[in-house]
Amino acid sequence: MPVSTRPLDRLSDFPAIPEGWAYLDTAATAQKPRPVIDAIARGYGETYATVHRGVYQRSADMTRAYEAGRARAAAFIGAPSADEVVFVRGATEGINLVAHGAFGNGDSPYFLRPGDRIMLSMLEHHSNIVPWQMIAERTGAEIDVAPLTGDGRIDLDAMAGMLTERHRIVALAHVSNVLGSVLDARRAADLAHGVGALLLLDGCQAVPRMPVDVAALGCDFYVFSAHKLYGPTGIGVLWGRSELLAAMPPWQGGGAMIDKVSFDGTSYAPPPGRFEAGTPHIVGVLGLHAAIDYVEAIGLDAIAAHEAALVRETRDALRSVNSVRLHGPEDAAGIVSFTMEGVHPHDIGTILDEGKVAIRAGHHCAQPLMAHLGIDATARASFGVYNGRRDVEALARGLERVSRIFG
Repeated sequence: MPVSTRPLDRLSDFPAIPEGWAYLDTAATAQKPRPVIDAIARGYGETYATVHRGVYQRSADMTRAYEAGRARAAAFIGAPSADEVVFVRGATEGINLVAHGAFGNGDSPYFLRPGDRIMLSMLEHHSNIVPWQMIAERTGAEIDVAPLTGDGRIDLDAMAGMLTERHRIVALAHVSNVLGSVLDARRAADLAHGVGALLLLDGCQAVPRMPVDVAALGCDFYVFSAHKLYGPTGIGVLWGRSELLAAMPPWQGGGAMIDKVSFDGTSYAPPPGRFEAGTPHIVGVLGLHAAIDYVEAIGLDAIAAHEAALVRETRDALRSVNSVRLHGPEDAAGIVSFTMEGVHPHDIGTILDEGKVAIRAGHHCAQPLMAHLGIDATARASFGVYNGRRDVEALARGLERVSRIFG
């Protein structure tokens, strides 16, 4: 069946996208649909109260809504239990929580020691590199980096040959934020578990554009940010297998994460509360809930097919533009990165902006990948449910203008 490249009848849901503006930076942050904006406005304007503390009715109602958001997030990614979902500020905080709380804390059974190893890949976002470097420096562990295949996928065959019983954690992007390449996550989990290591997946670019089932993937930790899922900033999810979370000591101390406090000592709440110190981003959870409802009403399979069609059209259109080099696989998930000979990506982005086309230009928080590609930066177009053929055509026209300007 042919796939339509019209918007999924959803452009009118996004008040921040004016007519004639091609927003192609969804991989950085997605625009917000009206149902999410309305949920946030109601949360602050009509129903706001604290959670888990008040004995009055509104607080009880907000607590139920907040915990319903946790259950919704768990169901969204196939988590067996809502208690396995920890709310964090975003994927970055989720990765740091695992790195510092599990592998960098001497009270954790997963604490790394000299000689232990961490496996990453060449295409990771800085948020899945720097926390592990900090832990390696602190503990004496060492980092290995899986190479890429010729079309920009994590080379699992090579990684299989690199893994040893000294590896304790494998941390990989489910979908590359630069190349759009999709990891064979089930195989990565099998390889990690085959040497006794745990697997963390960075799902920021996966959850907005494909169905995710953590049980089927076989991973041990999964993180994502709401703002890339058409939700608000400042809220995200860390999922971890219940037995792993139960064994982890708290990462931060404060209110809500305790069982009993005295100056003689403190006992801690069970997960997920143990990892949610302080007043949470209450309304952010309501917005996340609304965002999940929104994408599931459309259907993740439909979103994946829609974006795949846009990627194909974009790659075909850009091949006709003089001196454009495409990066990443043909079947990239919702992302097309490219460079133009003799033109810096920042100049491409500036000229496209003059024509009302918004892309990302830079290293995309993936400088090791840029070095591997032999470039400083790329231009990146990334898609959402509000994009259609008109946006691809606007991008192609803009790049033809760039080509003319720079000769």
